[in-house]
Amino acid sequence: MRVFVTGSTGFVGTAVVNELLSAGHTVVGLTRSDQGVAQLEGLHKGTGAVEALRGTIEDLDLLQRTAAASDAVLHLAFHHDFSKFAEACAMDRAAIAALAAGLEGTGKPLVVTTGCGLLTAGIMGTEDDGPDAAHPWSVLRGQSETLTLGLAADKGVRAMVIRLAPTTHGPGTSGFMSILVGTALRKGTAAYVGDGRNAWCACHRDDAARLYRLAMEKGRAGAVYHAVAEEAVALKDLTDAIGGQLGLPVVSISPDEVPAHFGWFALAGTDHRASSVKTRQELGWNPAGPTVVEDAGVIVDYVKTHGSPV
Repeated sequence: MRVFVTGSTGFVGTAVVNELLSAGHTVVGLTRSDQGVAQLEGLHKGTGAVEALRGTIEDLDLLQRTAAASDAVLHLAFHHDFSKFAEACAMDRAAIAALAAGLEGTGKPLVVTTGCGLLTAGIMGTEDDGPDAAHPWSVLRGQSETLTLGLAADKGVRAMVIRLAPTTHGPGTSGFMSILVGTALRKGTAAYVGDGRNAWCACHRDDAARLYRLAMEKGRAGAVYHAVAEEAVALKDLTDAIGGQLGLPVVSISPDEVPAHFGWFALAGTDHRASSVKTRQELGWNPAGPTVVEDAGVIVDYVKTHGSPV
C-alpha cells in the first residue's frame, strides 16, 4: 500500500515509517523541514519506497491531494504549542477534514492520533470511553475524535482513532518521561507527588508503530484503539528509575508544591490509566517492547545529550 504519513519524522512517526517499510508498504512522509526531508530520503535510499513531501498540516489542499493519491493515511502530526492549544486543536480538525475529503467514498483507511490523557483521570479508561467532558482540554482535543468517528458513518472513509499513552517511550523524546527527566536535572531531585501512587499508562514506540500498521491493514471503521502496553505505572516507580539513573535523591512533594517544582506540567500529579484489552483482541496486537522503567536509562541518556523537549 502507498501510505501517506503526517508527522513522519516525529518521535512516533519515525517508528511508524520504519514499521510500514518493514512490512512492504511504501510511504509518502509529510515533513516541514529540510532536515526532515533528508531523514526520509535516507531511508531505503534508491528503492523508491519513501517519498519526502515538504509541507505542513496547514497546507490543506496539499493534504487533500496527497490523501486522494494514497491507499491509506496515518495522521500523527500535531502542533504542540500548549500556549495556543485551542488553535492547535482547530488546526488538527481542519487537517483531518482535508485528509478525509481526499478519501471520501473510497472506504480507504484514515487513522487519526489522539491520547489516553483525554480520558477521565483516576479510573481505568477503555476504548469505549469518551473524552472527559469536565476537562476543557479533553473537550477541545476530543473534538478531533468526534470528527474522525463521524467520517466513518457519513463520508465512506474507514476512519479510526489511536490513543497514544502519555508515556510512549523509546530512544528519543519519550513524551512525559523526558519532561520528568529534564525537571529532575534542573531541580537536582527526582520528585513524585504525595505517595506517588498516581499512575500513567505506557507503551514502547515500536509497539505503538505496529498498532498503527495493524489498524491500517485490518482496523474497523469507527473504532478507537489504545496503544497501551502497561495499564498503570506508578509515578513513584518512574521517579525511582529516573533518580537511580541520574544519581539524584528521590523526594515526595505535596500537591501544593507541584506548580513550583514542575511548572506548567501539573500532569505530574494526575492519574491516567488505560486498558487495551479490546484493542489486543480485535487486532491481535501483542506489545513486546521494554517497559518504561526498563527504558529509563535510554531516556535519561537522550535528555542529557539533547535536552528536554519542553
